[in-house]
Amino acid sequence: MKRALKQSVHHSAMLMAAIMLMAVLSVSAKAAQYAAVVMDARTGKVLHARSADTRLHPASLTKMMTLYIAFEAVENGEIGLDTKVKISKHAANEPPSKLGLRTGQRVKLRYLIRAAAIKSANDAATAIGEAIEGSEAKFARRMNRTAKAIGMKRTTFKNAHGLTESGHLSTARDMTILGRQLLYDYPEYYNLFSRITAQAGSAKIRHTNRKLLRSYDGADGIKTGYTRAAGFTLTASAERGGERIIATVFGGRSVDTRNKRVMELLDMGFQRAPTRVAEVAPAKPPYIGNVSIVQPSTRTIAQAAVRKSLRPLLRPHAGQSTESASVLAADKDSSIEEALRVAHENAEDPVKVIKPQPRPGNFVTSKTTAATEDGKTQRVITRLSASGESDWGINVGTYNTLNQARKVLLQTALNEAETLDGSLRKVVQHKKGYDANFMGMTQPNAELSCQRLKEKNFACFLIEPGSGA
Repeated sequence: MKRALKQSVHHSAMLMAAIMLMAVLSVSAKAAQYAAVVMDARTGKVLHARSADTRLHPASLTKMMTLYIAFEAVENGEIGLDTKVKISKHAANEPPSKLGLRTGQRVKLRYLIRAAAIKSANDAATAIGEAIEGSEAKFARRMNRTAKAIGMKRTTFKNAHGLTESGHLSTARDMTILGRQLLYDYPEYYNLFSRITAQAGSAKIRHTNRKLLRSYDGADGIKTGYTRAAGFTLTASAERGGERIIATVFGGRSVDTRNKRVMELLDMGFQRAPTRVAEVAPAKPPYIGNVSIVQPSTRTIAQAAVRKSLRPLLRPHAGQSTESASVLAADKDSSIEEALRVAHENAEDPVKVIKPQPRPGNFVTSKTTAATEDGKTQRVITRLSASGESDWGINVGTYNTLNQARKVLLQTALNEAETLDGSLRKVVQHKKGYDANFMGMTQPNAELSCQRLKEKNFACFLIEPGSGA
């Protein structure tokens, strides 16, 4: 009798637990409302929307804004990529996903950026915010000012990482706008969002969105997220044949269902988007940071020199990478900030529009093609070296447009990552077009890269030190 009673009580307890679990799941599913937006990144035109302006929990999509401000702060001299950020107890105690930072540890900003972008590390995101603004609360206020400046009308940020907090809300439309702004305003960092793995100091990290990146043709970012309140979220971008689509989903029920839905939305976008359209770049917001928080005694020459936002660069293609992305990818303590300072000081009038000239016939070019876009004059800066040993480079063709040259540089880097990793991707304009160059290489490395590229049917020739290329 007693045994039967115990079994009855045990079964009742299990039943109650099951009912409570179902109730929790039901509440969670109800809270994780579905919303979606599909946008033509070239024009900003919305091609599909569902509950696009409903304020929902964004989860780690929040980190797109954290990274946007980090890129802005580096560009404007507030902080350097090699600045060692002291990790606070608050940052170290953030819940997973995290890099595993320790209180008092000092970590270079570049590693924190990689961890936030690729691993979606909450401790890294908080550390970035505190390093730039002094506290997460102040950083959240800057996030909101920036959101307003780029047209995110229904977003309120309360933290740098996106963990659920009362009032921390956004919309599918606003997050799509933010993803597009990242593409246009900081394309030099964009390859971060498509890297499957990376080193963040001594830790090797893996991308949270590697399934989609590997399975969807043209996918090159941008950011995943998950909390119980938000469900599985994702802002994704893909480029095919000069067309670029951005899709955002809120409220996915699992990684697989979210990814499947995003792929369907991207397919829809490519079907609905016109093949040819006049590109309308979003306006880059005015700089609203504070360079004064960096003390003169600790500010580098490069940080002191860069004091204004430059004109947004052209839209990248297929995970496009330029020199600043290479900076983040390299582990060497090189003089990159000085190189960027020289680049900014030597930049020509940013509003000057240059009509590309026809491609000369004496150059062999890659098979890669891209839509025509107007360019901006850039000059070559080689990796600074006291010995002169890293002043070699290679040229992989001359192209009609800046965008074509950039795309070929990215395509070439992906095909020969082993020997080109750490080199500087440079586009040089002259009267006949745009040279696509890899610079800052040693002579043996340049010769090996060129040899291997030729074996893969890529155009290539060496650039010797002092050649003026």
